[in-house]
Amino acid sequence: MRKDTLKHQGKRLQLAKVVEGKGIKDEKVLDAIKKIPRHLFMDSSFEDHAYQDKAFPIAADQTISQPYTVAFQTEVLQVKKGDMVLEIGTGSGYQTAVLCELGAKVYSIERQLELFKRTKLFLSKIGYRPRYLAFGDGYKGLPDYAPFDRIIVTAGAPFVPKPLLSQLKVGGRMVIPVGKDTQIMTLLERKSETEFEKTEFGNFRFVPLLEDRN
Repeated sequence: MRKDTLKHQGKRLQLAKVVEGKGIKDEKVLDAIKKIPRHLFMDSSFEDHAYQDKAFPIAADQTISQPYTVAFQTEVLQVKKGDMVLEIGTGSGYQTAVLCELGAKVYSIERQLELFKRTKLFLSKIGYRPRYLAFGDGYKGLPDYAPFDRIIVTAGAPFVPKPLLSQLKVGGRMVIPVGKDTQIMTLLERKSETEFEKTEFGNFRFVPLLEDRN
C-alpha cells in the first residue's frame, strides 16, 4: 500500500484552498477534501497530478472526477449525518469516501465489474465502509433499499431515470448531470409524491451513464 505523507497532506490543503476559491463554502466538504488521500485512488503514474483540480483516467475507461465537481455536487446535495445516500457510479470510490466522511450511509452502484471489484477492496483497505456496494445498472437504482434521503449521479445522463425519482424520499434531494455532450448539473427536490422542483446549475462534463451494458 502506498503511503500518505506530510507532503501529500500539504498538497491537499492547497487543493481545498483552490476548491474554496472556486466558490465551495461547505466546511464539511472542504474538510473531506483535506482529509481523503486522493493520490491513493489513482494509478501511481498519475500521483504527481493527484492534488490538481482536474479529472484523471482510472481503470475501465472511466475517470476520477475533478475535485471541484465532487465538492460542488456534494455541497448541492446538503448531506446530513445519518442520511441514506444512493450513489450512481462508484468509480474510483473518491466521491463515496467524501460521502462517508460526511457521515452518510452510502449505497453505491458501479456497472464496470473490474472497477467494482477493485474499488470495493480498496475502500475497505483505507477504512471507508459504505453500507452497500452493488454491481449493476445505475438507471434502475436500488429499490430494495429505497427510499433514499439523497441521490447523487456521478455520470452524465441523457435524461433523468424514472426509477431514481421514485426512490427519492419526499423532502429528498437528487443531483444529476443531464445532457449528451456537456451536462447541466441539475438538482431535483421531491416536494410531494408527485411534485419535483428543478434547479439548474452550470455546465459540467462527465463520462456517460450507460444503461443495460452488463
